[in-house]
Amino acid sequence: MIRSIPSPSTSALELGPFTFHLYALCIIIGIAVAIWLGDKRFHTHTLNAKSVVSEVAITAVPFGIIGGRIYHVITSPDAYFGSGGSPVDALKIWEGGLGIWGAISLGALAAWVRYRQLSKKIELPAFALFLDSLAPGVLLAQGIGRFGNWFNIELFGRPLQAPWALEVPARYRPNGYLAFETFHPTFAYEALWCALLAFVLIRLGKKLAPGVIFSLYVMGYSIGRLAIESIRIDTAHTIGGLRLNIWVSVIVALIGALILRIQFKKVQ
Repeated sequence: MIRSIPSPSTSALELGPFTFHLYALCIIIGIAVAIWLGDKRFHTHTLNAKSVVSEVAITAVPFGIIGGRIYHVITSPDAYFGSGGSPVDALKIWEGGLGIWGAISLGALAAWVRYRQLSKKIELPAFALFLDSLAPGVLLAQGIGRFGNWFNIELFGRPLQAPWALEVPARYRPNGYLAFETFHPTFAYEALWCALLAFVLIRLGKKLAPGVIFSLYVMGYSIGRLAIESIRIDTAHTIGGLRLNIWVSVIVALIGALILRIQFKKVQ
């Protein structure tokens, strides 16, 4: 009988002179899945979809990673610029630390710019349909990427006694939690939530107006992230006693709900 989820014994694979960081590998696999599924879905909207998703991804993915890292560094400055911190560590993405809000924001902006460039060469559907095509795959990528946190043994939740609890070695436990051995596996919660939401959005298919799928993604993910943030115990900046990402989740969820309301009014 499984009593708890074990923590990995390593976060990297050594193959000869090469070192493969498993966090980075999870991110790469997630991106590959997002591109594959996004391309497959986009083909249902246009005959001119060949290589469009891949070409946009070449621009959007690097900017998404940069945006995610910038968000993380800005919201966790002490780890890099505080006492004992090292600014150089801000470049070590393989050690973890990509803020999804920054990744989606800068990645989507870069995608929009590249999509407009391509639309001048070939006839393409509205950018909203492009975002709808990508949304489920992006969710799956986020879920796969969360397993990178498992390999790094980070971002877990409050202490938990349950068959699905995560075993955390003493050296990874935050101050005040050294006496506890098992914690909420928030990486698994988010991965499951992303997979469930992606399934729902795929099932909705073409039943909704352009842009609605992406808005549902934004709102739905934010609601799930809000719940998960409420049980995390890693160090984070707080405002009014609440973690910064809780406030961001609330704001983004409300923005998503407002956009959805506007979109539904347009089709009435």
